Amino acid sequence: MKVLVVGGGGREHALVWKISQNPDVKKIYCAPGNAGISKHAECVNIAASDIDALLDFAKRNNIDITVVGPEDPLVRGIVDIFEKNNLKIFGPTKDGAILEGSKVFSKNLMKKYNIPTADFKVFDNLNLAKEYIREVAYPVVVKADGLAAGKGVIICKNYEDAEKALIDIMDKKIFGDAGDKVVIEDCLVGEEASFIAITDGETILPFDSSQDHKPVFNNDEGPNTGGMGAYSPAPVVTEEIYGKIMDRVMKPLLNGFKQEGIDYKGVIYAGLMIVNEEPFVLEFNCRFGDPETQPLLTRLESDLIEIINASIEGNLKDVENSVKWSQDASVCVVMASGGYPKKYEKGIEINGLDEVDKMENVIVFHAGTKFHNGKIVTNGGRVLGVTALAPTINTAIDKAYEAVNKISWNNVHFRTDIGKKALKYINGANNE
Repeated sequence: MKVLVVGGGGREHALVWKISQNPDVKKIYCAPGNAGISKHAECVNIAASDIDALLDFAKRNNIDITVVGPEDPLVRGIVDIFEKNNLKIFGPTKDGAILEGSKVFSKNLMKKYNIPTADFKVFDNLNLAKEYIREVAYPVVVKADGLAAGKGVIICKNYEDAEKALIDIMDKKIFGDAGDKVVIEDCLVGEEASFIAITDGETILPFDSSQDHKPVFNNDEGPNTGGMGAYSPAPVVTEEIYGKIMDRVMKPLLNGFKQEGIDYKGVIYAGLMIVNEEPFVLEFNCRFGDPETQPLLTRLESDLIEIINASIEGNLKDVENSVKWSQDASVCVVMASGGYPKKYEKGIEINGLDEVDKMENVIVFHAGTKFHNGKIVTNGGRVLGVTALAPTINTAIDKAYEAVNKISWNNVHFRTDIGKKALKYINGANNE
């Protein structure tokens, strides 16, 4: 079997790494890939957004399954185009991927099908939006409607913050056309969790729970990023809350798609806020989370390609009860370029990777890296996802940071508190 993975980040490295464990997979290509991915796959110099070139490559190389990592090609219809050419591909079609491609669509869908989410208003006029923010209770959240690489959500503590956010998004167009419309919504206060599932349009196969850390600095301070680290499982998602998420979020969403005439296959990612043990949806995504995929796939003991193929073929029900997860915990710490998510330098040599490669149950998933003169250098904002597997969250945190401290480059930045939110549940249980 030949597999093509589309994308070049940490999520795609984790996908390639996991797919490579299937004995039937004889060849993996990754477009465009990165320095770390090249250990497991042949990297192809095609951008994830170049759908025509990806189609041509898949045809010429007789690709059996294409797995799409990032949201942009999904939103632009790569699945529709591949399927028209009788190529097997994993992910939702364009009409399903709008779930992530438009926050306005997503919020309206949630409202229509009674999926719990924050109250909101939608604006396509800057002046009307400015008038509205004079009346609201703070804090509020201002969101660009379209794709903004995980950075289009701004929490505003007061009117001045909200006005600046609106001007940046709608007037200065810092996210381009994604800011033609905005969603202004109530700010929910609780604890975030990520809930990722795969569906074939009928059956929902939930993955184990995880938690992302979006803000760039410790204690969830500073601007939002694509994600500074994640861990799994997330003890905030108790068995009771897990049931509520399935019954109140995932099943109504899939039913809503059916009512709207959308045959949704692929990943459903619900970014949640748990408020007094009740789940509310902050956002939906149409692909695996990054960095949540890294700890999740290190814990997944079942074969990923079998699950993906079952989603494409419409027979997830045949595999859903056989999916196994490690009882161990996994923690991923993102090492980023100093200055991210704003300006940062590229091309800086990374030291210490060979030393970490010798550690057991630690894998460094590459995100923004490339080879330059035979050395691995930085090539993005988020550079590495250092991921450890251990019997408990505590030991996984310790092991991940032991590895992080062996890796260095000029002006590296990482949070030092990834996973610590989990400890209050564990320590609390220990004290009972």
